Amino acid sequence: MTVLAVTNVGKRFGGVQALQGVNFSVANGEIYGLIGPNGAGKTTMFNIVSGFVEPDDGSIEYEGARIEAMPPHRRARLGIARTFQHVQLIREATVLENVMVGAHLRGRCGIAAAISRLPFQRNEERRLMEYAQEALDRAGVGELASARVADLAYGQQRAVEVARAIAMSPRLLLLDEPAAGLNDAETATLGELIKRIRDGGVSVLLVEHAMALVMGICDRITVLDFGRKIAEGTPDEIREDPEVIKAYLGSADEEGANA
Repeated sequence: MTVLAVTNVGKRFGGVQALQGVNFSVANGEIYGLIGPNGAGKTTMFNIVSGFVEPDDGSIEYEGARIEAMPPHRRARLGIARTFQHVQLIREATVLENVMVGAHLRGRCGIAAAISRLPFQRNEERRLMEYAQEALDRAGVGELASARVADLAYGQQRAVEVARAIAMSPRLLLLDEPAAGLNDAETATLGELIKRIRDGGVSVLLVEHAMALVMGICDRITVLDFGRKIAEGTPDEIREDPEVIKAYLGSADEEGANA
């Protein structure tokens, strides 16, 4: 089953054609990579899928329904969660409190109930705390629940941000360069986390520059260059594609030297 279908998507910013006729689809239970050099259109494509930018042309379908004109919060309620290239956590709050921000999307109480602290609201708050703790456990940082975000190492903050997205109970998780700023060991740990998320029934769209991570965990990959799709396939097919090598990966010797 196709979870996400991107069809002939185009986007212009003034006189700049950021995307042109881009097509790809993400299957249920798949880790799908979106890569390319700087300025290729990856961020624009990612923002279109998550609802922060509306395309000029084409369509975005999620589980068979058109969503390209739908705002981000409505997409989130449908089951699409995302992280950001730069960590966006409340630094003075605890880890659990940050993850509860994501869990609150699953709540049913309104502002009036929250202010009045009615019994059913307190019961829901306990449930949301449980959801948040479960998400932290799945992300491998459950023991950090009471810690302040400001006191965490950068790799731990990345894991907390992923946990916050998991707490939304998504069916499609959009990861925007989650390995940025991580060392090799932290990147390897992140890769195992993403595979566990997939194994838990969540499809993943990954935008990433860390090629070892992309090639190690993705089922299929689309490569963008100057707003066009220049290749699509498995990691092995992408590694051997002449146009991808020329535009992005470089020769095998260069790839090894930069790994």
